[in-house]
Amino acid sequence: MIDVIGQISAVERTVGSRTLPAGQARVSIISQTYDAPLEDVWDACTSAERIPRWFLPISGELRLGGRYQLEGNAGGTVERCDPPHSFAATWEYGGEVSWIEVRLSPAGAGRTRFELEHVAHVDDQRWAEFGPGATGVGWDMGLLGLASHLAGDGSGVSPDQAAAWMGSDEGRRFMTLSSERWSEASVAAGTPADEARAAAQRTTAAYTGVPAS
Repeated sequence: MIDVIGQISAVERTVGSRTLPAGQARVSIISQTYDAPLEDVWDACTSAERIPRWFLPISGELRLGGRYQLEGNAGGTVERCDPPHSFAATWEYGGEVSWIEVRLSPAGAGRTRFELEHVAHVDDQRWAEFGPGATGVGWDMGLLGLASHLAGDGSGVSPDQAAAWMGSDEGRRFMTLSSERWSEASVAAGTPADEARAAAQRTTAAYTGVPAS
């Protein structure tokens, strides 16, 4: 069992845009503060031994300029690294390239703020259909996994439990609430509320398998 409301509420979500050389890009930022020291959170996010314990199996060279591959998901190249504060990498999936940056900062005694920024070129049609929740719900799942791993008390959801949990009532509730919160972030960024809600309903249906009403 996890505290679904507590985990959803512990996460901050922001949506924006940025002009890149190749054109306009969408920016999604997700963050959470963990009860763990900065060095431990850094190790959890950069150790090939620990990443599969909360996210996905990973292969490659986790170093500046190295290539990585997440099993069944994205791969890319590590472009910047400033231990133990930040790293940036390409996020290559389905023939498309986007960019992620993870930033860690102290948040009081023994606590660390984790922030992930995802920058992607998304065409207007796809954005209107699904909005930021298309990738945002997945990142919410990642932060839940990291929270479960750092708790170290057996609570939460581990990767080997994730598939079954996502199909449970609790898992579907988590994904539904995550999609709704990303919709709220989209509205705050200027998306008309009715459009954001409609996109969130389609995203929720895609993740949960429950048709949008």
